[in-house]
Amino acid sequence: MAEQTYVKFETPETLEKKILDLVENSYRTGKIKKGTNEVIKSIERGESKLVVIAEDVTPPEVVYYLPTLCEERKVQYAYVKKRSDLGSKVGIGAAASLSIVDYGKNDETYKQIVSQLAEIKK
Repeated sequence: MAEQTYVKFETPETLEKKILDLVENSYRTGKIKKGTNEVIKSIERGESKLVVIAEDVTPPEVVYYLPTLCEERKVQYAYVKKRSDLGSKVGIGAAASLSIVDYGKNDETYKQIVSQLAEIKK
């Protein structure tokens, strides 16, 4: 599969697992926004704590500008390999992207993810 142009860094598997766990737990105890339009709105409103983008989105234009928007708005973002993995954590078939608006009681996991992302993006 061709390298997606919107993927700006590689997410290690251990981190991806943590991200997917956070997504699932946030879906259960906190609040998430699904669907690219909802994700964009949550970023622009300053509600996003973490944006998660799938790497296998076609066409890539669907999520292409999300990393840039996150960077402009100083919102954390991360990637997971598959839309299906992301979707299954929030009760849908597949998700191109989602935004964690409230990570519920998952403060520690969130902090670990953010600090690991900071290391990767250096």
